[in-house]
Amino acid sequence: MNTNNIEKQNSHLDLQDQAVQDIFALYQDYPEVPYISKKRDKEGWLNAVRIGSEQLVPKRNMIRFEEDILPGHLILLWRIQFGTFTNESGYPKYFEYNYGINGPQALAEVIEKGYAVELSATDSLDYLNAAILKAILKHYEVAGYSKMKKPELMELAKQELSEEQLASQFPLRGYRITPEGEAILAKYPEVVDRHPKKKY
Repeated sequence: MNTNNIEKQNSHLDLQDQAVQDIFALYQDYPEVPYISKKRDKEGWLNAVRIGSEQLVPKRNMIRFEEDILPGHLILLWRIQFGTFTNESGYPKYFEYNYGINGPQALAEVIEKGYAVELSATDSLDYLNAAILKAILKHYEVAGYSKMKKPELMELAKQELSEEQLASQFPLRGYRITPEGEAILAKYPEVVDRHPKKKY
């Protein structure tokens, strides 16, 4: 059985499970087996592969770069680069089924490697709408905001409220790619070039 790098993404799997063994057999000649989530209907997926309605993760997507990341990590960085990705964003199915990665785990890894950072509450104000910004200002009894537009509300919040005050009022946080993240995207442009594009 192909257990290469199993501890990186698939340590949660029961290797005695016949469906798990059958999946691993499909990826026997891969550098490592793609991520298989706990929620996946393994038998259903295996049947779909047999009839051709589901495809295996391309082998090239399971080859790690020298930085110990997979192509899927680069797609996540590319996605973050648009400036709309937050801790409330969902992870499209393609992360698991086309790139073989666990989205939340991959996010933690690219942050740990310094390729992306989670923004502070202050820097995440742009993700809030005007009504929420006004509610926060009202909570702290800040005056003079009633006729303000969103950019003015953001500036007022930054002037009058501390990071700690803002952080206690909303859990939403954005992410930003770092120069190191931009550099690694530039190093392997073929990954993003192959990815189907749409606007975010």
